Amino acid sequence: MINNTLAVGVQGIQDGMAGMENAARKIARGGVDGPQGTAEGAGDLIESMVDLRLYERSVEASAQVVKTADETLGTLLDIRA
Repeated sequence: MINNTLAVGVQGIQDGMAGMENAARKIARGGVDGPQGTAEGAGDLIESMVDLRLYERSVEASAQVVKTADETLGTLLDIRA
């Protein structure tokens, strides 16, 4: 059960990092994909910035899952020792 939890946490971190990289790439392009100087281009940039923060929070939450599973496993090992 703990191995499953660790796997989910690690997968969440990997997915979040991939999302952050994608959002950062869009921000770095600065709305080049859409028409520059238009509301659509600015909207894409803002959406990418929001996505970056959401993925950041996702990574933080997944890291907390991994940390909690690790602490739980450590406690179980201490009890068995």
